[in-house]
Amino acid sequence: MACGLGAAVLILILLKLQPEDTPIDLDELKADLTLRQEQEGELKALLDQQKNEEAKIEAEISTLAGETRALEEEVAATEETTREKIAELDTLKERILKSPPAQKADVVQSDQGGEEEYLLGLKVEGRRIAFLIDTSASMTDENLIDIIKRKSGTDQDKMDGPKWKRTQRIVKWLANRIPKTSDAVFIGFNETAFPIGPSVWFRGSDASSVQHVFSSIDSVVPTNATNLEAALQAAKQKSDLPTNYYVVTDGLPTEGDSNYGSLNPFASCTSLFGKSSIITGECRRKLFEYTVRNYGVQAGVPVNVILLPLEGDPGAAPSYWSWTYATGGLLISPAENWP
Repeated sequence: MACGLGAAVLILILLKLQPEDTPIDLDELKADLTLRQEQEGELKALLDQQKNEEAKIEAEISTLAGETRALEEEVAATEETTREKIAELDTLKERILKSPPAQKADVVQSDQGGEEEYLLGLKVEGRRIAFLIDTSASMTDENLIDIIKRKSGTDQDKMDGPKWKRTQRIVKWLANRIPKTSDAVFIGFNETAFPIGPSVWFRGSDASSVQHVFSSIDSVVPTNATNLEAALQAAKQKSDLPTNYYVVTDGLPTEGDSNYGSLNPFASCTSLFGKSSIITGECRRKLFEYTVRNYGVQAGVPVNVILLPLEGDPGAAPSYWSWTYATGGLLISPAENWP
């Protein structure tokens, strides 16, 4: 009986130690599952974003690699072009070193350059060319007041006049452009005519004669009146008549060699026969027309005139234009900075 009681007690003890059944909260589990699913979705989205960024970076790397290759190819091409240019430059240097020195086109060198194309249409040409250069007092300056001042100054004052300096440059410009096979002569004129350089015809290829013209014009003192008749007479007295004329002047003549007192058109021009020291514009025009008509060149001989500016002589341009037009020549009135 005791054993039975012990067994019963043991059974009760074992039953007491059995765990109690705990109820399961399904809602909590569902909530936890939902949270985990959301976290999984976020992680997946983050992973996809990282993959997209990685793909973008890889694309940029690929693009940069392509640009790098293109730049490398461009650099290589530039280096090749540079090597070719250097080779061409070396070849050109070698050719220059082997070439003879360049020869100046002018027979005698001067400091002038680049003006030969300035005067459109004016070309120095002809078999025998006579250059008539006005060396009167008005050739020193453009304004009458300045001319009067220089007339009362020293010879150096006259030679330093801006218009005379320009005239000297024009003479040298013309002398340097005489064709090599042409003959030429330079005649200066104020009250009288005189040679500038050789007194006889010289060839355009004769450098010493051209240099003689240069040195002669540099020593001329512009002074006295303007006697175009004397210049034309001197040209006609050469061994052979000129075939072309080039006249450098600034206005109509103021003096002549004829007996004007006996000529009716000049009755009022008292300065031409010593009764006045002033000649009017109308008398200068009459004197010019008379000179050209009686001593001017014959038909078929072109006369070209380079007319420099002079204050108070408005009739000069139309009168000289008529003369040049009638002979087939040109009248040029160049800008102040030429040549």
